[in-house]
This record gives sequence, C-alpha cells and structure tokens, in this order.
Amino acid sequence: MPAVVVYLNLSCPYCVRATRLLDSKGVTYEVKRVDLDPQLWTEIKTRTGRSTIPQIFIGEHHVGGCDDLHAAEARGELDQLLKG
Repeated sequence: MPAVVVYLNLSCPYCVRATRLLDSKGVTYEVKRVDLDPQLWTEIKTRTGRSTIPQIFIGEHHVGGCDDLHAAEARGELDQLLKG
C-alpha cells in the first residue's frame, strides 16, 4: 500500500469525515497537523495550489479534500489508489 498523508486540523469536521473513511478501510496514514505547525500551510499551497484542509495524498497522487476522497470512494477508485 502506498503511503497516505493527510494534512488536517483536529477541529475541522471535514478532516474528521475524511479520516473516518480512511479508518473504516483500515488505512494507516501520516497526519500533518496544520494547527500545530503553521509552516504546513505553505507546504500545502506549494504541493496543491490549494489553501484548504484536509488535503490527502496517496503515494504521489493528490486526491484532494474530503469531498474528493468521498467521490473517489463512490466511483470505486479509492481502493485502486490504495493498492498502488
């Protein structure tokens, strides 16, 4: 399984929703908390061109935010991404 990275803030409801989906699939992921490290906002903007959270990466693939993650699941693409 490719590495999964989630940029988030623990008080963000979209972040919670996204991680719940990953948790339900048994995915282990690295959490990068923007609330603890403000420099991560610059990293997000550099990597994605976006300034919202969550931002989710599976391997080198930028999935996007919570809605993007759930859309990938609905299309049946998330499992394929997680397989690498």
